[in-house]
Amino acid sequence: MRLKDKVAIITGSGRGLGREAAMLFAQEGARVVVCDINEQAATDTAKAISDAGGAVTWVRVDVTDPSSIQAMVDRALEKFGRIDILVNNAGITADAMLVKMTDDQWDRVINVNLKGVFNCTRAVAPVMVQQGSGKIISTASVVGIHGNFGQSNYIATKAGIIGMTKGWAKELGRKGINVNAVAPGFTMTEMMSTVPEKVLTTIREKTPLGRLGEPRDIAYAYLYLASEESNFVNGAVLQVDGGLVL
Repeated sequence: MRLKDKVAIITGSGRGLGREAAMLFAQEGARVVVCDINEQAATDTAKAISDAGGAVTWVRVDVTDPSSIQAMVDRALEKFGRIDILVNNAGITADAMLVKMTDDQWDRVINVNLKGVFNCTRAVAPVMVQQGSGKIISTASVVGIHGNFGQSNYIATKAGIIGMTKGWAKELGRKGINVNAVAPGFTMTEMMSTVPEKVLTTIREKTPLGRLGEPRDIAYAYLYLASEESNFVNGAVLQVDGGLVL
């Protein structure tokens, strides 16, 4: 029970990496606030946690909307009385090569993936400062470190998250708050469903561990950074990609 009685907000936890993290955190004793813009997905995750005996509440959250985020914070405090962990996991893609990328594609990804992380962290940080403790974990990506074809908007957000993580680690560390990021490699979630199998095969062949990531691989990285085992880890970017990019 590595997170016994800790209160964790996880954005984008209706599906994919976020759902896996929510389930794992609950198994490890956390009281989980499931947050997603997809109400049905959020309720499904919350029900799965509740059915397994976990403590959970859920709220529909649009990370681009500050009032929605404040409702998320209020729900967590009303239900559980504190916030110990924030996992900024919500994210989208809208891929296109540079010369074909539209303003709408750029703006949507920036607003959700980058500004959304800023919005949520800005709302939760004062609670953690008052408590004198907290763990903030944001989902970056290996493409934010090494780049990728056709993802200018996504790369910008993930590189931005890495930069904000390092800045916030300096600002909030003295308040007892650890701020870190996880940079997943290619992981088998719905976001990868549009990638051709030929491309996935190539990635597997280039990965020293010989496979793509699974959601549980990333969830365990979140768990480590949320637990007391990482109490002296601050401003780090944990790359979880099977050795794909060294």
